[in-house]
Amino acid sequence: MSSASAAEISVIADGIDGYRARVRDLAELFIGSPQEDLLATLHEAERALRNAHRTMQRAIKLTR
Repeated sequence: MSSASAAEISVIADGIDGYRARVRDLAELFIGSPQEDLLATLHEAERALRNAHRTMQRAIKLTR
């Protein structure tokens, strides 16, 4: 695999992690609010992004 492809995977992984942090921060705004369904959905999205980030980290390791 080319170093450009590995770099691209790394950039994508960083982006995913950035979105995960943003979703987490947004979810914190709804803790204790009556919108528990929204909070639960945001937590679900955060978990999915965490899993996507881990998967991209594995892909990075496979480029070495």
